[in-house]
Amino acid sequence: MTSPEIATVEAKAKSSSFYAAMKLMPREEREAMFAIYAFCRRVDDIADDGEGTREERFARLAEWRRDLDLLYRGGVPALSGFLKSAVTRYGLRKDDFLAVIDGMEMDVHADIVAPELAILDLYCDRVASAVGRLSIKVFGMEEGPGFELAHHLGRALQLTNILRDIDEDWKIGRLYLPYDYLDGADSADDPRIDGAARRVAKLAHGHYEKADAILATKPKGRIRTPRLMGAVYAQILRAMERQGWAPPRRRVSLPKSQLAMIVLRNGLFG
Repeated sequence: MTSPEIATVEAKAKSSSFYAAMKLMPREEREAMFAIYAFCRRVDDIADDGEGTREERFARLAEWRRDLDLLYRGGVPALSGFLKSAVTRYGLRKDDFLAVIDGMEMDVHADIVAPELAILDLYCDRVASAVGRLSIKVFGMEEGPGFELAHHLGRALQLTNILRDIDEDWKIGRLYLPYDYLDGADSADDPRIDGAARRVAKLAHGHYEKADAILATKPKGRIRTPRLMGAVYAQILRAMERQGWAPPRRRVSLPKSQLAMIVLRNGLFG
């Protein structure tokens, strides 16, 4: 029986590009992926909902750390029990779940504004590539090519989302574009944001290209899903580049017809 946590995140995902990739997977693998994303949603809400002081939110994340430790020791966890089946079946690593929490703690410690490029890369590794390292276990990939794919595709997807969410992030006091690229811009309303965003887009394209090169070698595992996710979000990135990032911005989404064509090319026929 599907847990309430997994059912909830699956229902919310049905209108997203992410769900198109998940539909390509067998039920057990799909449920494992939704369990991973349910975990990410739960800890991300702690970092982003603004409820409680920073100390209280750190305490809630620490509770998740203790709960995961109990899960991996074979106990009966109060929070992470919905992960048990996926952890057992696919050998998901506790360190990768903890890395995601590390990323959430970066947001709780202080609202991230114009980080150094190295800090942004660390943040992307924790909140995105760590999720990729969990995911490749579900895909049945070997750790060598799988972890390399997670490194590049995770960063590409996260950088794309950062560029897509500039206005939403600014409303809660965050600006993830790196200081190294901002050229003096100090807010999301500054027209110079466009130049910084285009440099981040170039960085993301580099990671998409490296992910594509790994997938082109046809490593062992169910690679249609990560290939489709990369294709969809790379197309979203190109659409944003055509529109530009100078304010005022409009959030970019792909038309259903275009999404369907990407699915056909990279899913059913790939």
